Amino acid sequence: QVQLVESGGGLVQAGGSLRLSCAASGPSFNGYVMAWFRQAPGKEREFVAGINQRGSVTNYADSVKGRFTVSRDNVKNAAPLQMNSLKPEDTAVYYCAARWAIGIDRRHSDYTYWGPGTQVTVSA
Repeated sequence: QVQLVESGGGLVQAGGSLRLSCAASGPSFNGYVMAWFRQAPGKEREFVAGINQRGSVTNYADSVKGRFTVSRDNVKNAAPLQMNSLKPEDTAVYYCAARWAIGIDRRHSDYTYWGPGTQVTVSA
């Protein structure tokens, strides 16, 4: 099983950038699909970005495509999310998640392991 911890959240002005980190501990990190989700107050948790085990395939929500980039380092057991051109509507708690399966899934219910989340606030 894998343990996940996010960091790097904070307060940023619209148009700014943040880099979120997802640090994983436990065996076989390179066997997991990794994904980022977010949840704003009063809203459902939504898929943001995902990356397959080898880092060769990525998938993004339409709302972040072209602005966010997910990557992974299977040596360092990390899966960061680079966020550029941030908008106030990107404000949410961001979660790193992992699933031991083939394929990037956008349903949060299909991810077994979750970090505690990190708050991102974008001011207008």
